[in-house]
Amino acid sequence: MKILIASDLHWPTINGVSTFTRNLAQGLASHGHEVIVIAPSQTGKRYKEVDGNYAVYRTAAVPFPFYQNFRISLTPQREVKKIIQEFDPDVIHIQMLMNIGQAVMKYGNKFGIPIVSTNHAMPENLMDNLRLLAPVARPINYMLKGYYARFHSKADFVTLPTQSAIDMFYDTDKVNMPIAAVSNGIDLCRYKVGTPSPELLERFAIPTDRPIITYIGRVDAEKHLFVLLRAFKRILARKDVHLLIVGDGTDAANLKVLTQELGLLGHVTFTGRVSDDDLVALHQVGTVYCMPSPAELQSIATLEAMASGQPIVAVDAGALSELCQDGRNGFLCQKDDDEEIAAGLLKIISNKKLRASMSAESIAIAKTHDLQETLARFEAIYTKLINE
Repeated sequence: MKILIASDLHWPTINGVSTFTRNLAQGLASHGHEVIVIAPSQTGKRYKEVDGNYAVYRTAAVPFPFYQNFRISLTPQREVKKIIQEFDPDVIHIQMLMNIGQAVMKYGNKFGIPIVSTNHAMPENLMDNLRLLAPVARPINYMLKGYYARFHSKADFVTLPTQSAIDMFYDTDKVNMPIAAVSNGIDLCRYKVGTPSPELLERFAIPTDRPIITYIGRVDAEKHLFVLLRAFKRILARKDVHLLIVGDGTDAANLKVLTQELGLLGHVTFTGRVSDDDLVALHQVGTVYCMPSPAELQSIATLEAMASGQPIVAVDAGALSELCQDGRNGFLCQKDDDEEIAAGLLKIISNKKLRASMSAESIAIAKTHDLQETLARFEAIYTKLINE
């Protein structure tokens, strides 16, 4: 098959959409398909590059100041039209509904090419980073959800990464197009239980004589990491622990200031952005993983932690309850309740038997999200649409 993937967020930008899009492109190409991705330029000017086994067509773009390392293509219509006409794909898979996604949807429909559209985002992912709009966030969120539904209704098949995500956005009795939950998936061959090397621990100044609470992912406002820092302060008053925050984002500077204000200097490690290999290894460091974000339609980072054997403490919001199953592989807490999050983390840290049991359950749940299964699902969807 000739498969065109469109995404307004793509590697080297780091987030769930870009990670999934790259995994999808590489995985489909490894199965023998001809794959290209249309994504914003990282230099501003249009160009083509090869990322391993697939090509990326970069459209002219400008910086987007509210999101880390993110550029936005303002008027990609002509570029998109030319790419589609020259590549002549059998099927199109759209990952986002910004300008590239809109242009690809327009010309895919015009040229009669089957379109799969995946919704990865919640309005909160954007609104929490635009603090000036906080007073009108609720009505804007409502309008954005309506826009999401209208955009995806133009596709031939719609997917979301979890059933919870579908329930959030759609009344399935009223939608006219096929819709299904297809996990983002992760490469289970990369993420597994292991012992971090002494070199890694020394390089990032991670202590070895106390439990480690980890957060690995984007360090942006919608992740609510300020809640994790407040919970960590509660735990530190009762037990000698360390907090490891891996990743970078627009909220990093604010969180470092908050760390100082809370008197946590020396107890928290901020690594910043790390290499892919270091990220895999750092998932093996933690005693427990915490996801305080209330705006997740799945959470690839949480899946990676689970596949690495970590129990989970997460917010009972979005779709996290499908990964963190309360009492089985971790604990679910109310949004922004730092006291409850601290209590959940302490239960796991203080009970080796409970931690071991939850670790095993995390691995078992993660095994149901193998990337190869995700690729097979999408290949079946593409084939069905092409045949129809």
